Amino acid sequence: MGSDSLTEAHDRERGDDTDLAIRTNELTKSFGDHVAVDHLNLAIPQVHVYGFLGPNGAGKTTAMRMLTTLLPPTEGTATVMGTPLTDREAVTRHIGYLPEDPPVYEELTGLEQLSYAAFLHDIPDEVGTGRIKDLLFRFDMTDYADRRISTYSKGMRQKIGLIQALLHEPAVVFLDEPTSGLDPRAARTVLDVIEELVDEETTVFLSTHILSVVDELADTIGVLHEGRLVAEGSPDDLKHRAETGEERTLEQAFLEVTADHQESEDTAEIQS
Repeated sequence: MGSDSLTEAHDRERGDDTDLAIRTNELTKSFGDHVAVDHLNLAIPQVHVYGFLGPNGAGKTTAMRMLTTLLPPTEGTATVMGTPLTDREAVTRHIGYLPEDPPVYEELTGLEQLSYAAFLHDIPDEVGTGRIKDLLFRFDMTDYADRRISTYSKGMRQKIGLIQALLHEPAVVFLDEPTSGLDPRAARTVLDVIEELVDEETTVFLSTHILSVVDELADTIGVLHEGRLVAEGSPDDLKHRAETGEERTLEQAFLEVTADHQESEDTAEIQS
């Protein structure tokens, strides 16, 4: 989908932000002369899995950090569950966030880390204890709950980070490479949990380099390249070559979209 059709699609979707899980309007982040995220426009429905793809350095993590209030935008606005990012306290009640490197305290045990997270979210002790127990069991972490996080493998830290992100039952969950460091069985558990979250009316904003994961789970895929949203649509939309009727894999579609955009930029630079 070209940039013109993307703009038209978002124009059609504009309306009451309370009907959307995520809305961005020209959301931009610059670091000096470098534009990391360039006028990003998204309109993501509630109870939806949005796959966010792009090469390394495309701006995906920067966009997610803005949407989770960890990084202020340079320009533009955004809402999460109808709440503007400027109301950070209200937004954080709506969201869970798993960054690629989960924020945990090395000196704590897994159970202590999760109990502390429950305290920060004002979850009553009896409720938090039950949720922690259930999620530890779901991720095969019960036997490791009383061990210090400093002894955990990367995959175990990832599991604790994901449990921490889900503990307060957020309406929107941001997942940045959620299967990173996980063995195949644990990765499958994460994918199953994502499906369950949608069944429980949660919206999932998912960034990953594993295209098969996005192909399996995403309702809509957005492709970011050098900070710009260069394609958006369902997995089938992106895989289908309209002019020939040829079906492509998602990997082929991704490579073609980003390559086409790069060629267009190179041509524009030569002509300028």
